[in-house]
Amino acid sequence: MSLANKCSRRLFLASIPGVCVAATTGKGNVSPSVVSRYADPTTEFAVFRLTDPNHTSALPPHYARAVSRKGNFLIYASDESGSTQAYRLDLKSGQARLLTDAEDFNPACFTLAANERSFCYVDGVRFYLSSLTSLRPRQVYQSLEGYRPTGLNLTDDGLSAALIEKKGSHYRLQWIRMMDGMAATLAESDGEDDEISDPVPRPRRASVLYRQAGGVWLANVDGKQNYRLRLADGHAAAAIWSPDGRTVLYLNVPPDLHKLRNIREFTADSNEDKAISDTTQYACFERNANGSVFVGASGSKASPHVLLLVRSVGREFTLCEHRASDPVKVSPIFSPNSQNVFFASDQHGKPAIYRIAVDKLVETTEETPPAPERK
Repeated sequence: MSLANKCSRRLFLASIPGVCVAATTGKGNVSPSVVSRYADPTTEFAVFRLTDPNHTSALPPHYARAVSRKGNFLIYASDESGSTQAYRLDLKSGQARLLTDAEDFNPACFTLAANERSFCYVDGVRFYLSSLTSLRPRQVYQSLEGYRPTGLNLTDDGLSAALIEKKGSHYRLQWIRMMDGMAATLAESDGEDDEISDPVPRPRRASVLYRQAGGVWLANVDGKQNYRLRLADGHAAAAIWSPDGRTVLYLNVPPDLHKLRNIREFTADSNEDKAISDTTQYACFERNANGSVFVGASGSKASPHVLLLVRSVGREFTLCEHRASDPVKVSPIFSPNSQNVFFASDQHGKPAIYRIAVDKLVETTEETPPAPERK
């Protein structure tokens, strides 16, 4: 073999590793598991870190859907490919599949669909629905006139979406028909102190809950009603529907800073508001599938913990430390069967996703099945 041929062969072989690395970053390719386990310093419970803290990872917003009903997989956003994209994480193998090749993926605007065969995401000003198997996206809607999406959620039946858009300091809440992308404006506001956020379609009813200027509002999808709920004094740090859609569960921050933050319940049809329980100064919270247990992240610097709160007795259980620089971004959620809690933290570097089993503390639940949307 000539010297020229030998050199060419060496150059070809040397180029193979680089080609392999590049291939693993393409849409549809699978990354090996980086899951690690450790004992929590406070409780000694086993905690699993699911993503690499050398990269920034995030779950969908707490009000959206992230975990499959059987707990087999979840979707998340990460910049491990070099740009922020969506991934599907197999919770048994720990392997992650790259789902998107977006130019401007928005981690505040993506969610798993209720059928668990597809997911929605926003790329720049375009809103897509994509299959989890073929990964072929279909454009549903495009924001125009200088607006950009800032929040997204789907109805349980998958027929409609609530999308928040922003242009300068102007916000609007859009109700979008998934079939053809037809949009109707349900609410608008002006000013950075009047931000619209956290859209949550009401189960079994044609209305949307959202937060604005420290309050919680309810808008009908027919555009006939849009009003602020008469909640307790203070402001709502988070608000979600009860499983049946009859009441709003919210985290109340009293105007008196010496008082504890508390979880309250508001009945939308009767304007009745009542306290459920004080908390260990939660910065954020979520309920489980039947609303019997809450999970929250404490904002206390002395006790930066993820905690369970049993509604029937108002008793808290410490699960683990989160030690996040911003407790609001811990955003803990339950799996649909209530057997695991997932949360985010930058305690080991960049924001990563964590899991802790709660099967010995919380009974198994079944998620309320999707129901047809009421007109």
